[in-house]
Amino acid sequence: MNALKKTARIAGFWYLLMGICSGFSMMYVDSKLYVPGDAAATVSKILASERLFRLGIVFNIVGQIAFLFLALALYKLFKAVDRDQARLMVILIVASVPIACLDMLNQYVPILLLSNAGYLSAFEPAQLNALAMVFLDMHKQGYFIAEFFWGLWLFPFGLLMFKSGFMSKTLGVLLMAGCFGYLGECLVIFLFPGHKAMSDPGIAIAALAEISSILWLLIKGVKDPKTAVVKAD
Repeated sequence: MNALKKTARIAGFWYLLMGICSGFSMMYVDSKLYVPGDAAATVSKILASERLFRLGIVFNIVGQIAFLFLALALYKLFKAVDRDQARLMVILIVASVPIACLDMLNQYVPILLLSNAGYLSAFEPAQLNALAMVFLDMHKQGYFIAEFFWGLWLFPFGLLMFKSGFMSKTLGVLLMAGCFGYLGECLVIFLFPGHKAMSDPGIAIAALAEISSILWLLIKGVKDPKTAVVKAD
């Protein structure tokens, strides 16, 4: 296996790991335990499935670590295509990781609030439930702040894929469109919170682009290693 194809498949592995970990935490665990607008029901579910809740946090952390390794692998893959765009891609990825990781503190706070620690006796159970829900909602808003960067990095990634000559141009276009899909969802959430459905088509395009890119990197790797650019611009 040539070095370029190996690098592509390593990138695909990290991309897949990130997707599995983030999907498990943000979609599966969230849907099982979070009840919108109902603090008592949400707290009850968390207490009944605390191991699952904690596992979701751990998977989220692992997903962010995988994101950093993905950035390194993609930089190695594309630095000879356009070094400036490859650097921009890495910068946008790296900028998102501390935002997402710090936001996990909000995700963890409910465990502290529901721990029955002595100093929490100053609060009534209903107050603790409400506080736990506030931090979970803060975690969700922090997720959308990080999503700005999760969208932005797709544009240089798509552009590099389009320009490379050894990746799919169609996927490159889809990734650049996916960038605006994520940005659109963030803007809708913060500016028009009652109209989230407006962003659904853009999110569908972004999801299709990312899933297709993972499969391409893992299965295809590169079209023809001989077409790769060997010198940086």
